[in-house]
Amino acid sequence: MAARVAHLEADNARLRRLLDESGTPDGLRHGLRDTLAMLRAVLRLSAETAETVDGYATHLEGRLDAIARVRVAADTFGEVSLHTLISDELMIHLIREGEQATLAGPTVRLRPKAAQLMALAVHELCSNAIEHGAFGLSKGGVDVTWVVAGAGASPPGDLTLVWKESGGAGVAQPSRRGFGMQVLTEMLSYELRATVALAFEPDGLRCTVTCPLIPRIGRLVEDERADEGGDPG
Repeated sequence: MAARVAHLEADNARLRRLLDESGTPDGLRHGLRDTLAMLRAVLRLSAETAETVDGYATHLEGRLDAIARVRVAADTFGEVSLHTLISDELMIHLIREGEQATLAGPTVRLRPKAAQLMALAVHELCSNAIEHGAFGLSKGGVDVTWVVAGAGASPPGDLTLVWKESGGAGVAQPSRRGFGMQVLTEMLSYELRATVALAFEPDGLRCTVTCPLIPRIGRLVEDERADEGGDPG
């Protein structure tokens, strides 16, 4: 496994050098370098937290796919709808909105790096719910809600997202810090200045993520028609 990780990291470094030498426009180069840095972190953390080679390969593929879907879903300015990001990740796991999942919240568009991190977090929550939580049970489900404090104010306040599982038989706090736990408690905290609260309740996991909705993270869209085609500034 170590040799494979070293090989992938060497490829990553080679791509970064090519970007610097290719004359790629500054904005695009910056975005691609952020993505490569994210991939490197995912490779390293996946290797450090994997218990088996097969588990490493399976989980790594899912995580890389989650990042790739963000780039596909991005608009002209690289922004991604929070609702779309969550819905797409659920659909990949065959969880349909309105059946085992409900989503509710205002229109929030995330900047590329924030979207990739949030996609990773949602991917880990989905995977955990399938393996250990509500999605592994016939009557299990999840409610995902988000609010923006001070909507209508300029600038708006914090974005708070709540992932609440139900219909489960209760979940215990894990005995080891896996990849998902590190994404939620370390990467989101460092990169998005987020606070994350995990509650292992009798009915299932509750995860609350709160981060400042500042320009480098995302923005609240209060008039979608006026926003269409507009520069996010």
